[in-house]
Amino acid sequence: MHLSEGILHLPTLLTTNLIALGAVGLGLRRLQHEKLPLSALLAATFFVASTIHVPIGVGSVHLILNGIAGLFLGWVVFPAFLIALLLQVIFFSFGGFAVLGANLCSMGFSALLAHYLLRHLISAQASRTKLIIAGILAAIIGIVGALFITASILFLDGGKQYLDVIYLLFISHLPVMVVDSFISCSVMLLLQKMQPDMLNLVSQKHHV
Repeated sequence: MHLSEGILHLPTLLTTNLIALGAVGLGLRRLQHEKLPLSALLAATFFVASTIHVPIGVGSVHLILNGIAGLFLGWVVFPAFLIALLLQVIFFSFGGFAVLGANLCSMGFSALLAHYLLRHLISAQASRTKLIIAGILAAIIGIVGALFITASILFLDGGKQYLDVIYLLFISHLPVMVVDSFISCSVMLLLQKMQPDMLNLVSQKHHV
């Protein structure tokens, strides 16, 4: 759900870009060598999933998969998503450089929420049922969280003039949740079968 260029006012742009910059810095500090391949893979997946999109008012509808990425990466999701969003701006003009911070906040903090709420469910020894539940919840938390953050940014910036667009964004993303949930569950089960050690990386504790 990329916010478009020219929508937000300067104070909102500065605030969101500063917050995003701090989050990227923290993510880079937490980037571990063993997570580099996974980070690159999830950044590429996010890039491809959100490339095909349908414009809706000041935003857009597309596959997101930020919840599953956040579940595995934690704070590292911010530098990973930054690269993906930058490439989308450069190659496809999605969003824009000025709203990069706003879009990164929407995608990143909702993904981070999925990480902290669900990471205790993930391990190589977890049951299929638990992994499926985690996959579904990751998709829902990632998308709903991104919607609420995007809606909050729009409302704080423009007040009630964006209410109709916010409502439309929520309704239009209901089918996206279904598809994201299916993909997230498939990723969980595939990793348990082929790369179970990656599931154990999720539950590793990190110091702030």
